[in-house]
Amino acid sequence: MQGFPAPVHMHHWDSYKKPAVEQDYSDEVECGADMNPSGEELANISKACNKLWELDLNRLVPGKDYQIDVGDGKKVHQREDMADGCLFSWMRKDVMEKPTYSRFCCLLDNYNPREGYKEVVTTKEHQEQLAFIEEISRTAPIKYLHNYLSAKSVVSESHQEFKRMLKSLWFDLYARGGTSGSSSAFEHVFVGEIKERGEGEVSGFHNWLQFYLEELKGNVDYQGYIFPRRRGEIPDAETQLLTIQFEWNG
Repeated sequence: MQGFPAPVHMHHWDSYKKPAVEQDYSDEVECGADMNPSGEELANISKACNKLWELDLNRLVPGKDYQIDVGDGKKVHQREDMADGCLFSWMRKDVMEKPTYSRFCCLLDNYNPREGYKEVVTTKEHQEQLAFIEEISRTAPIKYLHNYLSAKSVVSESHQEFKRMLKSLWFDLYARGGTSGSSSAFEHVFVGEIKERGEGEVSGFHNWLQFYLEELKGNVDYQGYIFPRRRGEIPDAETQLLTIQFEWNG
């Protein structure tokens, strides 16, 4: 078992800055019946989401790939620190070497989380974006997603057009905090943003990989979970969806 903190090997990340067409990728999964949505799934978004979860064979298993200590819970308005230590107790060393994981993680330092900071996308960062989209597009969940959306006539059946749409959706810059080109969907959802007004409230940051890496650097102070709306559903080490409270760069 690998103890926390586990080092994150970044020696191969520089290769992700090469032109995307010159990079090596994982083999594409074979398109089979499992990646074509059923009529029931097309009629019920919850069933489609469950299918996406089933197809994600790359996801980590609690207790096998990582361990968390959720500490104690609190109500959303409470500010007491209810955790004695880190959220992550340990993680396997090879997790961040998985192609989709490592390509994702190398994107995280391309952004300034301060709201209103104008982002500048370099050529190398652009290549990282293209390479990430190419890598995930080879996986079963993304192939299913494409088939689902094309069956709904939301996107084109063309794989190339779908990949261009994904890149635009996640990485095109827009205005936030009064500054044009200061945010993107990827930055908000996966990196997180710190509001300049008030007490520096964090928005976005819906991503456990970013949380793990920031905790590893000492930038995040985990302070406990928020009680679930459904009584009796107390989170534990096996819980994979948590609402938490923390300080970031505080």
